[in-house]
Amino acid sequence: MIKLKTALASVALAGSIAAVSAPAMARDTINIVGSSTVYPFATVVAERFGRNTDFPTPKLESTGSGGGFKLFCAGIGAEHPDITNASRRMKSSEFEACQKNGVKEITEVKIGSDGIVIAMSKDAPKMDLTLKEIFLALAKDVPDPKGGEKVVPNPYKKWSDIDASLPNTPINVMGPPPTSGTRDAFVEIAMEGGCKQFGWIKALEKTDGAKYKTICHSMREDGPFVEAGENDNLIVQRLGQDKEVLGIFGYSFLMENEGTIKAATIEGVYPTPETIADEEYPVARSLYFYIKNAHVGVIPGIKEYAEEFTSEAAWGDNGYLVDVGLIPNPRNLRMDVAKKVRNLTPLTGNEL
Repeated sequence: MIKLKTALASVALAGSIAAVSAPAMARDTINIVGSSTVYPFATVVAERFGRNTDFPTPKLESTGSGGGFKLFCAGIGAEHPDITNASRRMKSSEFEACQKNGVKEITEVKIGSDGIVIAMSKDAPKMDLTLKEIFLALAKDVPDPKGGEKVVPNPYKKWSDIDASLPNTPINVMGPPPTSGTRDAFVEIAMEGGCKQFGWIKALEKTDGAKYKTICHSMREDGPFVEAGENDNLIVQRLGQDKEVLGIFGYSFLMENEGTIKAATIEGVYPTPETIADEEYPVARSLYFYIKNAHVGVIPGIKEYAEEFTSEAAWGDNGYLVDVGLIPNPRNLRMDVAKKVRNLTPLTGNEL
């Protein structure tokens, strides 16, 4: 009897270990979270995947890149997402959070490129902005217009206050919240790019990195910039209602709504697939999704979904994702990434 109890206890312990080491099979639908920019592309793939295979259509939720990583890295198991989309690369701190919570093996999939546009109504005056003007319009603190190496609360109320050649209209810009990868990329590329135009601020990058980042990355909070949430379609709708409002979002939303909105040129370059792909357009970035490898083979269809996304029929030069605004990777990069998906090659912290 004692031996039987010991044996049963051993079986129970083994079962407990197995339950901890692998996610329980509690659902049969892929759960995807993350970037609102990648969401339209993932939706197209998911719908085709559900229609053309025996797997259920994956469930998608637009949480923003930062929110997606937080959910994705929270743990292993059916209650946690299988894939997260991102409009920026995973940060090393996010990778470390994943590792801490048992999400050890992650496959990174770079799906293509996108531009961040500053858009307006078709009926609005044409705008040609520089990175410096964008920074001066949207930063919380800006160099004192009176001179000297100090910043003051942003005094600019109209575009023409910054430069007389710009429209004599209020600065009224809607953009993404801090949880958005679009916000991260816009701040790092556009805001910091304009901030660096001031030599004394650029010098701070080496002498006082914290102060440099605070000046360059802090968006104004006094009204001219409004956080509009993760739903970029709401910004598009507002642009159609008010020609003095500008909106910040990914190029794909511009392409989808080109009948009603247009983009500003930045540094004299208009966003097109060609100018974004060759990085002539100044505010371009890469798009990704990340696979939780421990869920592959447990939640059905994850690898198959990723292989569909990285097929030439989907993301190739003439793929169906190009039709909805994805700017494809060069062919050699596509082949390398597709191989990583087939092999579920894990990302390492040293790559970030």
